[in-house]
Amino acid sequence: MTDAPSTPAATRIPDRPSIDGLEDKWAQVWREQGTYTFDREAAAAAGRDKVFSIDTPPPTASGSLHMGHVFSYTHTDCMARYKRMTGHHVFYPIGWDDNGLPTEKRVQNYYGVRGDASLPFDPGFEPPHRGDAKSLKAADATPISRQNFIDLCDELTVEDEKAFESLFRRMGFSLDWDISYRTIDDHSRATAQQAFLRNLARGEAYQAEAPGLWDVTFQTAVAQAELEAKDYPGAFHRVAFHRPDGEPVYIETTRPELIPACVALVANPDDERYAALFGTTVTSPLFGVEVPVLPHRLVEQDKGAGIAMCCTFGDLTDVIWWRELQLPTRSVITRSGRIQAETPEWIAGGPGAGLFADGLAGKTTFSAREAVVAALRESGDLDGEPVPTQRKANFYERGEKPLEIVTSRQWYIRNGGRDAELNEQLRARGREIDFHPAFMRSRYENWVAGLNGDWLISRQRFFGVPIPVWYPVDDSGDPVWDKPLVPTEDQLPIDPRAQAPDGYDESQRDQPGGFTGDPDIMDTWATSSLTPQIAGRWRDDKALFDLVFPMDVRPQGHDIIRTWLFATVVRSHFEFDSVPWTNAAISGWILDPDRKKMSKSKGNVVTPEDVVKEHSTDAVRYWAASGRLGADAAYDTGQMKVGRRLAIKILNASKFALSFGGAEANQLSGEVDGDLSAAVTDPLDKAMLARLGEVVDAATAGFEAWDYTRSLELTETFFWAFCDDYLELVKDRAYGSRGEEGAASARAALRIALDVLLRLFAPILPYATEEVWSWSHDGSVHHATWPTRAEVAAGEGGDPALLGAVGEALAGVRKTKSEAKVGMRAEVAKVTLAGPAGWADLVRVGEDDLRAAGRITGSIDYAEAETPVARDAELIPVEKPKA
Repeated sequence: MTDAPSTPAATRIPDRPSIDGLEDKWAQVWREQGTYTFDREAAAAAGRDKVFSIDTPPPTASGSLHMGHVFSYTHTDCMARYKRMTGHHVFYPIGWDDNGLPTEKRVQNYYGVRGDASLPFDPGFEPPHRGDAKSLKAADATPISRQNFIDLCDELTVEDEKAFESLFRRMGFSLDWDISYRTIDDHSRATAQQAFLRNLARGEAYQAEAPGLWDVTFQTAVAQAELEAKDYPGAFHRVAFHRPDGEPVYIETTRPELIPACVALVANPDDERYAALFGTTVTSPLFGVEVPVLPHRLVEQDKGAGIAMCCTFGDLTDVIWWRELQLPTRSVITRSGRIQAETPEWIAGGPGAGLFADGLAGKTTFSAREAVVAALRESGDLDGEPVPTQRKANFYERGEKPLEIVTSRQWYIRNGGRDAELNEQLRARGREIDFHPAFMRSRYENWVAGLNGDWLISRQRFFGVPIPVWYPVDDSGDPVWDKPLVPTEDQLPIDPRAQAPDGYDESQRDQPGGFTGDPDIMDTWATSSLTPQIAGRWRDDKALFDLVFPMDVRPQGHDIIRTWLFATVVRSHFEFDSVPWTNAAISGWILDPDRKKMSKSKGNVVTPEDVVKEHSTDAVRYWAASGRLGADAAYDTGQMKVGRRLAIKILNASKFALSFGGAEANQLSGEVDGDLSAAVTDPLDKAMLARLGEVVDAATAGFEAWDYTRSLELTETFFWAFCDDYLELVKDRAYGSRGEEGAASARAALRIALDVLLRLFAPILPYATEEVWSWSHDGSVHHATWPTRAEVAAGEGGDPALLGAVGEALAGVRKTKSEAKVGMRAEVAKVTLAGPAGWADLVRVGEDDLRAAGRITGSIDYAEAETPVARDAELIPVEKPKA
């Protein structure tokens, strides 16, 4: 509870209240006073039920923030502020996701460099560019050592994070800046490595030599969750394979360059056209390699020729056929995206050996395709000409070229993609989480149910958390992959590329009888999936972790349910046999005026800093809070202008409400004083407070249902009626026109309403409400208690409909004056007020205030009408003073 201030309100109110400059003023106060600091001792004393912990999304520190950040983080902050006001100790950390491919890509473009693990460290290296490189081609980038590249990543992310923090502070996000982390810092790396080692010890992490998706640009493996299907230009080629009797079997393919990698033809077992071929063999065109014809259910009979070549590997379906039909591996595409240089053993000595050696070896897939098509044309195995088409191809979500599938040794974590029992367990975990909105759970369920492989977590990059293992090197100089050497948990974090394992020294690295370090790093989700453990200090502070875990909410976008949300559930399931949080608050996307998603690639993004400076933080937060969870929202400056007008009105209306003298003027305390409530005697005042009591109940219910948009709508609607009708109706009475009792009632009601309204608006408009609160309170509105129905008990017995009826009557009188083109100060000598049955009885109760507000000096007649209206008015314009 906040004590009443010793300084009278009138001396605290500025002459000209303004929302401009409030961000700088109050951000500094909040920072100096630790307004949003998590009080661990108080939280421990209160118990876990009074802690509200947030698994805050760590934004990717690889460039500038966008309006999507502002949108979704405002949603979370509204709930954090509400929970703080309901007496919860809010654990609200902030982290920065600064490892992985997005950071590396930005560093490459910003500095004009690329990492090369074969180069030695240069302690005096200076990059050729610092943000001034224009359209730099990859071939023109300066190659630098692994450590030099990592140092530049670390340098740039630190600078980016400073800019991010500045905007987050200006947006008024009530984060505890003392609880912060970087996903590349020592604590985060140690946590990620410890979790991995425990996965490894329990058999949940494993490595395997297997086909996997590969990005040739970034030279790294890619997980299923990071795929994006895009249209890609191609062409169907009708190509003849040959039966032993010479008869052709035509297939249609968009990738004829993979014919040398073909291991089978596959057709649907129910397709009568090919039933006689099952169990026989055909030979491939150009290369003469004998392959079987086999049945498989996944072949679509009405697609192309209804029979397909299975290559190792053209796409993910090839991988399924290869695995389930137990076919050989005959890969020809390397990690560089080119055809291998050596002629494969299954082609060597055959009719196509010369073509491979002289026409395909070392070529890109595009050039190889042209060469194969030309050879097919010459051999007569191409039936007709290629038919152009747009085919769907898998891309890495940040890549620019279609992914290839290559065989490599990688690390995986089991995720139910190959284990039906685990898959069901993880789907069941999703049912333990309350999704907001609820329909988002189906996205989780559908993703888990559709998995076809385990989670690939290793990446062939530089800036990330190293896989914390080494391998013995046998006497022949080959790594012994199935006997990894692991560190102890107290040695973490470690870098196996720079440190030797126990029992070895650096001179034995990569030597027979020595050791080698795992060269890979974990993908960014392998660290980000541990944000509850990192922020909650699972590794080194069990008491704190038990106080905040499982966390209360994970806020995030719907597009990363399949990655961040699911991966976090997987890690928590394995380590704690529980969900990582009990609620998932899912935000939508920000759309441009054409209803297209805002993204850097589309060139339709808006810089948040400029928007906030132009409209104010409260205005931008108002726009964000007007968008419901799970729903995409349009970027709308018009909505921001409405929010700015609301914030300004709060300042001006509050100044008016606080301007009256009397004992009530300085009696606000964050909880309505009993004497103040007793002063409310007028029916109109009671009616207003009765209506406000309904708003308090509904607004509270909105927040409890994670629908703060509804809370805002209800509060705002009441506030405008309060300003436009109630303030005007009681103004004269508050100044004493009807005696001391009437004035005291109006003043007390105004003060009670203002006190409640400021707290209802506080989670969404933190700056305007904090400013007004400071005029009549010590302490912060954000530590005041959330209002309850009991605080407007003075409205008991009041009729909420009364304020609406008298307000409608006042609006009718104003409209009459406006239509007559006279000023609002014109007197009304006579008027008829008409409305539905019972309406006139309500208006009569507040007639004295109506007369004062409408300047009605003559008679009022009442009549019935379907809708309220003022008519037959006789007006006496106010004469303008002579010059």
